[in-house]
Amino acid sequence: FAYFTWSGRSLYLDDLFVREAYRGQQIGKRLLGAVVDFAAAEGCKKVRWQVSRWNTAAQEFYKKFGAEIDDVELNCDLRLDRDGH
Repeated sequence: FAYFTWSGRSLYLDDLFVREAYRGQQIGKRLLGAVVDFAAAEGCKKVRWQVSRWNTAAQEFYKKFGAEIDDVELNCDLRLDRDGH
């Protein structure tokens, strides 16, 4: 779970992956639907995840599902496994 200032309690989805051999069989749709149903049952206001700019197939899948993909936020990673941190 995550909390976002402007929207409140949310669910953060880290990865959704369907092996290529199983794509086109509605598996991704059912998996994402189960995540959305779970988030709604837990009182979440939204589900958030990232998609790579190059992954246009995934972007189209998410748009068909009703997701809004913006170009406003970018990921920031500060790795703590380096020497001195």
